[in-house]
Amino acid sequence: MIIRKKYLFYVLAITSSIIAAAVTGIDSFVGAQSAFVNDPWAFAFSIFFVGSIVTLLITLILSVQIRGESLGAKILDPSFKKLRIIQKSELKFHLIAGFMNAINTVGYCAIVSTIRDPSVILSFSQIVILYLLLMESITEKDVPTLVEIQSSVIVTFGAILASISLTGEFDLSSILIVFIIINPTWAIFSIYQRKLKIMRINNKPNDSINIRVWNVIFSCVFTSILLFVFDIFTGGGHLVAGFTTSISLYYFLLVAIVMSTTFFAYVLYIRSLGMGKASVNNAIRASTIIFAIPFSIILLQLGVIEQFSTDPVMLVIKVIGITMIVLGIISFALTVVKAYIFINVKPGYPLDETMKKLWGIRGVTHVTATAGKYDFIVKISTRTLMKGYEKTVRKIEEIDAIKKYKWESVLRDWENI
Repeated sequence: MIIRKKYLFYVLAITSSIIAAAVTGIDSFVGAQSAFVNDPWAFAFSIFFVGSIVTLLITLILSVQIRGESLGAKILDPSFKKLRIIQKSELKFHLIAGFMNAINTVGYCAIVSTIRDPSVILSFSQIVILYLLLMESITEKDVPTLVEIQSSVIVTFGAILASISLTGEFDLSSILIVFIIINPTWAIFSIYQRKLKIMRINNKPNDSINIRVWNVIFSCVFTSILLFVFDIFTGGGHLVAGFTTSISLYYFLLVAIVMSTTFFAYVLYIRSLGMGKASVNNAIRASTIIFAIPFSIILLQLGVIEQFSTDPVMLVIKVIGITMIVLGIISFALTVVKAYIFINVKPGYPLDETMKKLWGIRGVTHVTATAGKYDFIVKISTRTLMKGYEKTVRKIEEIDAIKKYKWESVLRDWENI
């Protein structure tokens, strides 16, 4: 099935948000169980220990070939062939992403073990969008445009309003965990997951399923190391408690359900990261707050949440927040401009050096060397056509090796689901 790439990006990001909202609700229930409620460290270890087993099993199933194509390629990511060993070029990115995910999950588990309302859990973590804007301007040499900043601020504060606790709770320690631990580590995690997704392995696109598998495994290793060191200095038994609880059939099944659902949410999220910047992805992912409300109502009916505020003022604030999120996402969607630049190089200039200079231009997402009419085909992504065009053209004209070029704006592009 073929779909416009722009639509596919939003379908992937929003579907991931819906699944993530369900995962948060399940996490709240599992984290509230007696074995985990006073030990978020054990909960974090259990998530990755059980998650590694479940993720590997799911990936092996998705590796089954059906008419010459893997099941995973048919239903999740067309780039997926089978479970594979990571390559040396990926290792650094996996190590950083795994370490950040381990720290992030410990902080997250500390919250879900004590707060049961998913809309509280998702609260101020949406400010990570602003963290990502700052980091992208440094790591990707891509200074955010005014439109991106405005849209991000709208989504961020809309998310804060929409995620105000339905029970009226405000826990300062949880807010500090979000700002100091969860937001920075998630920002770095997202940046490096994106780097992995846009990487080419054996001259083919990297797939989101293998990225997820190895991230869970490395996260499990780093969580085990963190718990081991923490237990040595504190005399605690978190690692043993986490392992003991994990092999209990009841808790194993509970965590397996969480990680099975999480697997699909993250695979879709990673795939969408390969199509757009991490800040834009997380802005769209703020819609998780909207989808979390129905799950909060379900948890209320199940008795996990003890009360649900129907105060008119609170509901109005939430509606305002949700409206801001929607408007911010629409603003992002309406301002994306893509183009291809077809380039001819003067004789005698090395192609490798020219390629490096092209990569250094802000907004360049792909550079392809060709043997046909043109020497290079460069793909550009920007949020302002005139400003983006002027800056890009100015940079291209500064490269002595370039003989001539032709700019072609993209009206529509399609991708296989």
